[in-house]
Amino acid sequence: MRLLVRRLLPLAVAVLTVGACGSAEPAVPQAERVASARLVGPAAFAEAMRDPQRVVINVHTPDEGSIRNTDLAIPFDQLRDRADELPADRDSRLAVYCMSGNMSAIAVDTLAEMGYRDLTELDGGMEALRRSGRTLVGTDNG
Repeated sequence: MRLLVRRLLPLAVAVLTVGACGSAEPAVPQAERVASARLVGPAAFAEAMRDPQRVVINVHTPDEGSIRNTDLAIPFDQLRDRADELPADRDSRLAVYCMSGNMSAIAVDTLAEMGYRDLTELDGGMEALRRSGRTLVGTDNG
């Protein structure tokens, strides 16, 4: 369901912007931000993490472990308050995850609103990663 909403949201925003042609604030940048987030499974997320330029962020709270080679741990509800810890360049490539995918979905929306344009989110979070046979750091299975 969440994947369906994420795929239909950019279309809905685009449709709404057609009717808002006379508004002072164009809605196209918002649609571009939403469309830039990619929801991927564990294998594709692991591949994205291999990119040395990608910043990997654990947004889960409370701390229940992390994926090896995570760069930052910032709770999803503190991203704006701790923006100085995030890359200043809004074109930076970010990979975001949490435990189940709920907090990372909120985090991706927040990061897009903050202007980040290249976002990859782990579908199903660390739980999906565990089910795929991968291990976590800072837990009893890693």
